[in-house]
Amino acid sequence: MGEQSVWGVGRAYEPYVGRWSRLVAREFVDWLALPPGARWLDVGCGTGALTETLLGRANPAEVRGIDPSAGFLALAREQVCDPRVRFDVGDACSLAVEPGSCDAVVSALVLNFVPDVAAAMEQMTRAVRPGGVVAAYVWDYAGKMELMRHFWDAAVALAPADIERDEGRRFPLCQPGPLRELFERAGLTQVEVRSIDVPTRFRDFDDYWNPFLGGQFPAPDYAMSLGETARAALRERIRSQLPIAADGSIALIARAWAVRGTR
Repeated sequence: MGEQSVWGVGRAYEPYVGRWSRLVAREFVDWLALPPGARWLDVGCGTGALTETLLGRANPAEVRGIDPSAGFLALAREQVCDPRVRFDVGDACSLAVEPGSCDAVVSALVLNFVPDVAAAMEQMTRAVRPGGVVAAYVWDYAGKMELMRHFWDAAVALAPADIERDEGRRFPLCQPGPLRELFERAGLTQVEVRSIDVPTRFRDFDDYWNPFLGGQFPAPDYAMSLGETARAALRERIRSQLPIAADGSIALIARAWAVRGTR
């Protein structure tokens, strides 16, 4: 299955990381602390987790969500029904919005997937008014995004040649230094970077493992690319490494790096 098609399966994404992204979104929106009545643009809105959080915590005048995946947007429209919201298919590198038309432009878990992130930052900065805010968050793939780290540490231990598939290596942008530099190069000022840690508690091992079988890129896509024997070996290697409690539950941490700047 190609990357375009797997990213179009919004319902597979929700149990994988969508549920944890919603927890990060709450802290992210509270950190931004914009006044009520703001005009927001959610770039790469996906299934609508951040947009929904803005409605519940920021009292916006309007939120426009843009994403290249029609599949994600279909689920977003089902989950987020509010007259202040509009979802459109669009490209982060070519935003169809008027210059300076937004008070805040935000992006959740997207920047590392954009083919030309500098162009996307230029577009996001163009869309926000002078004095407005551009902000984003991404997973800490190389560190404390533990559900993925356990997966990739096990995968690379079993197949060292696949190390370049590891998201911690693939996405060097997802660290404080590179994020700050990205925002400063876009001409933004007062740039701040902070970590947001949320608990990811799984009922049991199946609750952890089954989302990796959804074919959702990149880690589940890797899992499903393996033969049955190799996939079973990966599953058991991960199981042996996880901190499984006596009741079968698994308590991990998901860390995101959040960054903000002012135009």
